[in-house]
Amino acid sequence: MDKLTSMNVFVRVAKAGSFAGGARELGISRAMATKHIMQLESSLGTRLFNRTTRSLSLTDVGASYLERCQHVLLEVDEMEAAVTHLQTEPRGVLKISAPPVIGATHIARAVAEFLKIHTDLTVDMILQGSPGDLIDEGIDIAIYLGALDDTSMVARKLASSSLVVCGSPDYFAQYGVPQTPEDLAGHSCLVNWAISPRNKWQFKSESGVSVINVSGRMQANVADPIRIAAINGLGLVMLPTYIVGRDIERGKLKVVLENYTLPPLDIHAVYPHRKYLSAKVRSFLDFLQQWLGPRVSMPGTE
Repeated sequence: MDKLTSMNVFVRVAKAGSFAGGARELGISRAMATKHIMQLESSLGTRLFNRTTRSLSLTDVGASYLERCQHVLLEVDEMEAAVTHLQTEPRGVLKISAPPVIGATHIARAVAEFLKIHTDLTVDMILQGSPGDLIDEGIDIAIYLGALDDTSMVARKLASSSLVVCGSPDYFAQYGVPQTPEDLAGHSCLVNWAISPRNKWQFKSESGVSVINVSGRMQANVADPIRIAAINGLGLVMLPTYIVGRDIERGKLKVVLENYTLPPLDIHAVYPHRKYLSAKVRSFLDFLQQWLGPRVSMPGTE
């Protein structure tokens, strides 16, 4: 039997949790799926599954083999794509993950423009706070905000956006305006978990760098809830200008601590380590980098 075919059957069975489910996805019989797994186990000299009459589960060896099989099959797919028309013209399905706010605005608009150009392409877009497991979820590109922690992912910097500290005029009328970063200890600071490091705001001035531990009455894993809370006078926020620019222009929020510099928020595209990038991924990365930069770096742009 072909080893790659057997590996593919193994991955499908493992993901489905049953021989019947994996076989159904591949359009083969349960008996054929079982034969492929038995052939693999025979060649490896070990069991890949624990089998009972009611359940099927991976052995420790099976779990390790599953991860390696996924990478091998992905490499094979990409190697084949490298010598086909998929490498010259974007087509097929492009799966993108992005944080909710920037995903629903800037990235969505970029996708719309990109699809107008490439008519043979379709896009599946997921809005979520973290990139997720790119390989398991079949994600081609994930948009990531802030410092990158996972060194196993390949990253491409797309743009940077300025961060500002701001609050509503009503809040400042009641609690006063902070004059230095240290004054934030006496203020309610609304925290966006998506901007790392959580609960620590970093400022630069001529005298050096200050890292301020902040806390407040509300935290959220996306920007909009704390932005709305700030407009309603519940505290200060540190957010990118592309999110609060319009509110600042309309007087709903006022920027403070302007003599202190906040590190910019970097926006990256991350994707699994791949020797060959498909045309759809490569083209969208190039397009997004050119499209996104001017829009997120300017206050108030949408």
